[in-house]
Amino acid sequence: MTTLTVLIAGRGGQVARALAASVPEGVNAVCLGRPEMDITDSASIARAMETVAPDIVINAAAYTAVDQAESEPEAARAVNAVAAGALAQAAAARGAPILHLSTDYVFNGEKSSPYVESDPVAPLGAYGRSKLEGERAVAAGNPQAVILRTAWVYSPWGKNFARTMLRVGETREELAVVHDQRGNPTSAGAIAAGLWSIAQGYGREAASLMPGVFHMTAQGEASWAEFAEEIFAVSAAAGGPGARIKRITTAEYPTPTQRPANSRLDCSALAAAYGITLPPWRDSTRSVVEELVRTKGWSA
Repeated sequence: MTTLTVLIAGRGGQVARALAASVPEGVNAVCLGRPEMDITDSASIARAMETVAPDIVINAAAYTAVDQAESEPEAARAVNAVAAGALAQAAAARGAPILHLSTDYVFNGEKSSPYVESDPVAPLGAYGRSKLEGERAVAAGNPQAVILRTAWVYSPWGKNFARTMLRVGETREELAVVHDQRGNPTSAGAIAAGLWSIAQGYGREAASLMPGVFHMTAQGEASWAEFAEEIFAVSAAAGGPGARIKRITTAEYPTPTQRPANSRLDCSALAAAYGITLPPWRDSTRSVVEELVRTKGWSA
């Protein structure tokens, strides 16, 4: 059996960690972050490409501090746009496809139904603008680019909504959570499984790769408040925190960045092209929260 060598850009992020924790048989996965590979440095990218000689590249590196991006737009752009494009070009120079993660923040959230890939993009803030520019740079830099938009990512690691809820809920009986923003809570583990499925398909048959933009989120939808309610229901049943949720409006919880009111993504194109459908969000929430309660991982 031929080994598929996959270079994963990013090491400490949620999806990068999920990828590293779920490497399929027959895959040689090399996860590189700073200082081994700095994707904002083209020479560093070139050295890594030469050393690893990947068959396929997964870009799981990103600037994800949504609010901070408003005061650091160039820092967000350097990673999410310029570096993403450089990585895509470097992969193309070796004849390697790139799987690149993007976000629901490329949309303004005004649509009343789930977004499809062909819907007009109109990011509301610096983070969304940097990710949209990154999509375009990746597509221009690599004809074999598969761009996957996801949303509301959480996991047992890193900074995310599930861990924040449990950490704060450990010491408070009631939390106020926004109820007028809706999306698809998606675990990093489910995203990793989808990425591995695409990569393995390419490893078996190069023609299986279909470049383009696709949406990849968990099945089902929720508001942030409903997501929080599910987190605490699962947690309480497992012996963890069980705070009550007070449903509030976005206007009652202002942030530096305006969030899309509708972050729901239609994933039917991904299912048609690759046969990939991520699990229902409640299933993934249960497994992640139960692990967090078991390890008390919200405080790590």
